[in-house]
Amino acid sequence: MSHARATHFTRRGLLAAGGALGLGAALAACGDDKGKDADSGKAAKTGKSGPWSFKDDRGTTVKLDKVPASIVAFTGVGAALYDYGIQVKGVFGPTKAGGGKADVQAGDMDISKVTVLGNTWGQFSIEKYAALAPDVLITTMFDSAGTLWYVPDESKKKIAQLAPSVGISVYDRRLTQPLQRMWELAESLGADMKAAAVTDAKKRFEDAAARLRAAAKAKPDIKVMAGSASDQLFYVSGTDLSIDLEYFKALGVNFVEPPESAKKQGGGWYESLSWENVDKYQADIIMMDDRSSAIQPAEISKATWKKLPAVKAGQVIARSPEPILSYDKCVPLLTSLAEALEKAKKVS
Repeated sequence: MSHARATHFTRRGLLAAGGALGLGAALAACGDDKGKDADSGKAAKTGKSGPWSFKDDRGTTVKLDKVPASIVAFTGVGAALYDYGIQVKGVFGPTKAGGGKADVQAGDMDISKVTVLGNTWGQFSIEKYAALAPDVLITTMFDSAGTLWYVPDESKKKIAQLAPSVGISVYDRRLTQPLQRMWELAESLGADMKAAAVTDAKKRFEDAAARLRAAAKAKPDIKVMAGSASDQLFYVSGTDLSIDLEYFKALGVNFVEPPESAKKQGGGWYESLSWENVDKYQADIIMMDDRSSAIQPAEISKATWKKLPAVKAGQVIARSPEPILSYDKCVPLLTSLAEALEKAKKVS
């Protein structure tokens, strides 16, 4: 399961330290229901046909004789495409949570209608993949080397032989960039980007961004820390590589920023702290990774955690480490942080 990335740390480390990638996905999964079509997603397909091509963020152009009909995608990508009316046939990545419920990264997708090729890291059924006769595989990329997220190294060559791939970068850029790229991809696949639900979601995103900017301007002294919990360690994310944090910072949010030397072990993404040292940084609001791979705040029993001023003040919110890249799903991320800032008291 471990894989040395270009930044010389393991993917297991990335998953464990969700703080590095952007924290919490529950909010992304409980977006505004306004304008949704429960059966087909929020936008109808236009029935686009004919030759198809798309240049991805590796600079690779995929060309096909027709618009892909059998799409296999990382779960979060499938969820984003669903919001634009594009139904994928198969997914890989966190899809089913405990009790058979949909994982937060599955968004609004009906997971009973997709073939799950693998639900955890390292799982990817090539047999199921081949059976879908895939036209294209789509996923994200968390490094500059173009490594396809959740595609296992040991089987990537076999997977590549079955269908071309498209990679959308979510590395070292602001949230609005991959959002626009996913918009362009969905449009190329036949989504109706003029549908009211789509344009409404984009307007709500813009309004939420303006609200967050105003909240940050009104509370410049409020310090926000992005964290993630594992049994042994607490991870404090830096803002430089994460698409959501880079964007929030650009809107004026005042983040705790570990020094580069402290983030070195985490490939530049995060600093690892023992629970005894969880109070190293002073914060008024803590954003916590609520993906299924991280321990949730309500489950943290460490005394040092409970003594943190932000925790005692109830100023802990969720953060999406791997935002579902549709405007609809990103609205709650902005709104949650804006609300937290508006209500926050200086406790550090």
